Amino acid sequence: QVQLVESGGGLVQAGGSLRLSCTASGKIFSINAMRWYRQAPGKQRELVAGNPSGGSTNYADSVKGRFTISRDNAKNTVYLQMNSLKPEDTAVYYCNALLRLLERPGTPLIYWGQGTQVTVSS
Repeated sequence: QVQLVESGGGLVQAGGSLRLSCTASGKIFSINAMRWYRQAPGKQRELVAGNPSGGSTNYADSVKGRFTISRDNAKNTVYLQMNSLKPEDTAVYYCNALLRLLERPGTPLIYWGQGTQVTVSS
Protein backbone atom coordinates (compact mmCIF):
# COMPACT_ATOMS: atom_id res chain seq x y z
CA GLN A 1 0.00 0.00 0.00
CA VAL A 2 1.23 3.49 -0.87
CA GLN A 3 1.01 6.35 1.58
CA LEU A 4 1.44 10.04 0.84
CA VAL A 5 2.07 12.08 3.97
CA GLU A 6 2.11 15.88 3.93
CA SER A 7 3.63 18.08 6.59
CA GLY A 8 4.71 21.66 7.13
CA GLY A 9 1.39 23.43 7.26
CA GLY A 10 0.44 25.86 9.95
CA LEU A 11 -0.51 29.40 10.80
CA VAL A 12 1.55 32.26 9.41
CA GLN A 13 1.11 35.99 9.02
CA ALA A 14 0.76 37.59 5.62
CA GLY A 15 4.14 38.00 3.99
CA GLY A 16 5.57 34.99 5.77
CA SER A 17 6.82 31.69 4.43
CA LEU A 18 6.15 28.00 4.83
CA ARG A 19 7.62 24.89 3.29
CA LEU A 20 5.37 21.92 2.74
CA SER A 21 6.68 18.43 2.19
CA CYS A 22 5.09 15.24 0.96
CA THR A 23 6.73 11.84 1.14
CA ALA A 24 5.51 8.78 -0.71
CA SER A 25 6.21 5.41 0.85
CA GLY A 26 5.42 1.84 -0.05
CA LYS A 27 6.32 -0.64 -2.74
CA ILE A 28 6.79 1.94 -5.46
CA PHE A 29 8.29 1.14 -8.82
CA SER A 30 8.44 4.70 -10.07
CA ILE A 31 6.83 8.08 -9.60
CA ASN A 32 5.88 9.79 -12.82
CA ALA A 33 4.69 13.07 -11.36
CA MET A 34 4.05 14.78 -8.07
CA ARG A 35 1.76 17.75 -7.65
CA TRP A 36 0.34 20.09 -5.06
CA TYR A 37 -3.33 20.98 -4.96
CA ARG A 38 -5.26 23.14 -2.57
CA GLN A 39 -8.87 23.59 -1.59
CA ALA A 40 -10.20 26.62 0.21
CA PRO A 41 -13.51 26.52 2.09
CA GLY A 42 -16.42 26.63 -0.32
CA LYS A 43 -14.20 26.37 -3.38
CA GLN A 44 -13.13 23.61 -5.74
CA ARG A 45 -9.78 21.93 -5.45
CA GLU A 46 -7.22 23.53 -7.74
CA LEU A 47 -3.79 22.63 -9.00
CA VAL A 48 -1.13 24.78 -7.35
CA ALA A 49 2.08 23.35 -8.77
CA GLY A 50 3.25 20.29 -10.63
CA ASN A 51 6.66 18.77 -11.24
CA PRO A 52 6.39 15.76 -13.55
CA SER A 53 9.36 13.49 -14.13
CA GLY A 54 11.02 14.53 -17.35
CA GLY A 55 8.80 17.58 -17.67
CA SER A 56 8.74 21.22 -16.77
CA THR A 57 7.20 22.67 -13.66
CA ASN A 58 3.94 24.54 -13.82
CA TYR A 59 2.16 26.84 -11.41
CA ALA A 60 -1.20 28.40 -10.93
CA ASP A 61 -1.15 32.03 -12.01
CA SER A 62 -2.04 33.12 -8.50
CA VAL A 63 1.17 31.68 -7.03
CA LYS A 64 3.72 32.31 -9.77
CA GLY A 65 6.76 34.09 -8.43
CA ARG A 66 5.90 33.19 -4.85
CA PHE A 67 5.76 29.38 -4.71
CA THR A 68 8.40 26.88 -5.80
CA ILE A 69 7.94 23.15 -6.23
CA SER A 70 10.90 20.80 -6.01
CA ARG A 71 11.56 17.08 -5.69
CA ASP A 72 14.03 14.82 -3.97
CA ASN A 73 13.73 11.68 -6.05
CA ALA A 74 15.93 9.61 -3.73
CA LYS A 75 13.50 10.27 -0.89
CA ASN A 76 10.29 10.16 -2.95
CA THR A 77 9.52 13.59 -1.60
CA VAL A 78 8.07 16.72 -3.12
CA TYR A 79 8.29 20.15 -1.53
CA LEU A 80 6.37 23.36 -1.91
CA GLN A 81 8.20 26.47 -0.78
CA MET A 82 5.65 29.20 -0.22
CA ASN A 83 6.87 32.77 0.15
CA SER A 84 5.07 36.09 0.44
CA LEU A 85 1.97 34.32 1.64
CA LYS A 86 -1.37 36.03 1.34
CA PRO A 87 -4.63 35.43 3.20
CA GLU A 88 -6.13 34.09 -0.02
CA ASP A 89 -3.56 31.27 0.10
CA THR A 90 -5.43 29.85 3.09
CA ALA A 91 -6.53 26.33 2.19
CA VAL A 92 -5.94 22.67 2.77
CA TYR A 93 -3.00 21.66 0.63
CA TYR A 94 -2.94 18.16 -0.84
CA CYS A 95 -0.12 16.15 -2.30
CA ASN A 96 -0.87 14.10 -5.40
CA ALA A 97 1.29 11.50 -7.10
CA LEU A 98 1.06 9.59 -10.34
CA LEU A 99 3.04 6.43 -9.72
CA ARG A 100 3.52 2.77 -10.50
CA LEU A 101 3.62 -0.06 -7.99
CA LEU A 102 6.23 -2.79 -7.89
CA GLU A 103 3.46 -5.36 -8.16
CA ARG A 104 2.02 -3.83 -11.33
CA PRO A 105 4.56 -1.47 -12.87
CA GLY A 106 2.63 -1.29 -16.12
CA THR A 107 -0.35 0.41 -14.52
CA PRO A 108 -0.08 4.08 -13.52
CA LEU A 109 -2.11 5.00 -10.46
CA ILE A 110 -3.04 8.24 -8.73
CA TYR A 111 -2.70 8.66 -4.97
CA TRP A 112 -3.67 11.53 -2.67
CA GLY A 113 -2.33 12.61 0.66
CA GLN A 114 -4.51 13.52 3.62
CA GLY A 115 -3.91 17.24 3.32
CA THR A 116 -2.25 19.83 5.51
CA GLN A 117 -3.86 23.08 6.62
CA VAL A 118 -2.26 26.38 5.72
CA THR A 119 -3.75 29.47 7.32
CA VAL A 120 -2.49 32.94 6.49
CA SER A 121 -3.63 35.74 8.75
CA SER A 122 -3.66 39.45 8.03
